[in-house]
Amino acid sequence: MTAAGGSAPVRPDTPSPRHAVESTGTRLRTRLALGVLGAALSALVAPAAGAAPTVQAPTVQAPTVQAPTVQAPTVQAASASDEQALAERYAPVVRLVQQAEDCGRGEPFQPTDVDVLLGNTTVALRGPWDTDDLVKIAPLADDLGKGLAGYHLDFPGSPLQPGCTYEEWADTQTLGSSPTTYARVVTEPGEDGLALQYWLYYPFNDFNNKHESDWEMIQVEFAAADAATALQQEPTRVGFSQHEGVEIARWDDPKLEVAEDSHPVVHPAAGSHANYFDAALHLGRSGQQGFGCDDTRAPSVDVRPAVVLVPSDASEAGATFPWLSYTGRWGQRESSFYNGPTGPNTKDQWTAPLTWTDAEGTDTAYAVPASGLYGTEATSAFCGIVSSGSNALRGAMNNPAIAAAALVALGLVMAWLAGRTTWRPSAPLRLARRRSTGQVISAVWRLYTRRLALFVGIGLPITVAMVLPGLASAWIVSTTEAFGDDGTMRRTIVTVTGLLLALLAPATVALGQAAAVVAVREIDGGRRVGVSRAYSVASPRAIPLLLTQLAIGVALVACLVTVVLAPVAVVLFVVSLLLVPVVVLEGLSGWAAVRRSAHLVRPSWVKVVVLVGLTAGLAYGVGAVLGAVLILTTSLPLAVSNAVSGFVYAALAPLVAVSSVYIYADVVVREKLATGAARDGELPAEAMLP
Repeated sequence: MTAAGGSAPVRPDTPSPRHAVESTGTRLRTRLALGVLGAALSALVAPAAGAAPTVQAPTVQAPTVQAPTVQAPTVQAASASDEQALAERYAPVVRLVQQAEDCGRGEPFQPTDVDVLLGNTTVALRGPWDTDDLVKIAPLADDLGKGLAGYHLDFPGSPLQPGCTYEEWADTQTLGSSPTTYARVVTEPGEDGLALQYWLYYPFNDFNNKHESDWEMIQVEFAAADAATALQQEPTRVGFSQHEGVEIARWDDPKLEVAEDSHPVVHPAAGSHANYFDAALHLGRSGQQGFGCDDTRAPSVDVRPAVVLVPSDASEAGATFPWLSYTGRWGQRESSFYNGPTGPNTKDQWTAPLTWTDAEGTDTAYAVPASGLYGTEATSAFCGIVSSGSNALRGAMNNPAIAAAALVALGLVMAWLAGRTTWRPSAPLRLARRRSTGQVISAVWRLYTRRLALFVGIGLPITVAMVLPGLASAWIVSTTEAFGDDGTMRRTIVTVTGLLLALLAPATVALGQAAAVVAVREIDGGRRVGVSRAYSVASPRAIPLLLTQLAIGVALVACLVTVVLAPVAVVLFVVSLLLVPVVVLEGLSGWAAVRRSAHLVRPSWVKVVVLVGLTAGLAYGVGAVLGAVLILTTSLPLAVSNAVSGFVYAALAPLVAVSSVYIYADVVVREKLATGAARDGELPAEAMLP
């Protein structure tokens, strides 16, 4: 075998090292037999010759017994060079999510050389076990080589409040070092095959379970007994570690991207470093998958870590890399999943790599499917809920007394607000009457539940318009492959279609809102109304409403872009909250409608904001939260959870428009009564209806 790669086959007429040892053993047995026979003959003739000591077998044995020990280093050297060649050939391409600015979105950490931590005066060793006593500053590899189960390494900063601390610290410590991966060729007793592992170390895990240090692994498997044989083959499969699990793929699986015929491309998720086969938003809802959303989406940057080979022999590996014997934690001691992780040598895949992929391997990760906007996207709600919940939990664990006080204060405020309003009578009909905040909520809910089929029917087109752009875009991207390599044509089709579909959603929402307002007015007038009639009567006002809303949207964006005019954007948004009933019921449009809405909102803006906020939160949030709960508590496909979320949104989408009608009626009546308008005859009696 060649020293560099072992690709040259062994010549048939050249004995292998094993055959050389066997031949030496045969010669040894022959010489021993002759020696014993000679000793016996010498004993018979000893009185005459007196020369027996000069022909003792031990003098023959001494040089021949050493033959196997001379051969062993040659075998080991050849194996090590084969392992190095194998590790270099299949070294991964690490495609990190690009970070455009410091402390911004993306991955700030690279696979790091562990040597930057050793003898580093910014690193402390603490312990033992359940204490944080300082054992040593700048621990060395030999210190960690003692095992130290239950001890902890400690870096500057707090994982519960990381801020930019770890990113800035890591940038300083890794300056001048190269990205590194630790390769290891290993077999498993009782299992056929060979595993080539690449261990990647990151200084910080910036996921929902934030903690100092992170170890991840890539495994390439062969149907071979040693590295020399593996060099003659292609791998059989690969495994990418993902939190507590592993996703596997055959070497010829289309989902596996291979660079330069042999280097697997891996996509670590920003923050968590869980390894994926593609660029997407991946969802996890268990310990195996991770709990939350892993983002591997572009833009990205490719990193090719330097390969450092860990010897296969355990004693040699421990002597070369003493820190591999460390069984303590690689990060600051914290409660639960915020605790620092243990090292590679404590993982199941370290000693049983092939059994690990067989038992834990899954064929696919859960990529978030194309979906819609607002309440129709259960998966986005899931990502947001888990992320927000994790942040809240970290804050509570870091300041438990403050968190408890905040919860108590929130409960008291909610109880106070509920007690400050009047809830009855809650007569839903006779719109033109004054109502308290609680009465508006009760009246809206009663009307809505009584005519649920009507309002669900009005909401269905809105839901379709919200979901359609995402589904259509996914379909277009997949079907335009028929255009071959003409990327320009494909991008043009996707862009034009996307713009057209993007206009469909706000147009349908405007028409649906107008239809809901018409439905309330018709019901209050005692006239029969269905979904088709509501849309038919509302259609003339849909275009003025859409144009007015688009104008408001442009003005809001313009104000927000300047930053300094952000307060103006907030005011403009608030005074436009009654725009829908003003346009539909009063026939105004454009800035005239905006001025009228502002005139109505101004005297009771707190009440208007509270009521619109409550109904909008209910309409847009319940479906998304329900879908997220299904994701958390069931094994339903993500598409089903999104569909349930969309249906709930369809049922509640018109609720905002209905609520705006009741708020509008309340402020209009108060305006007329305040200006001395005729109170008898023009306005219905403000009395409880049967």
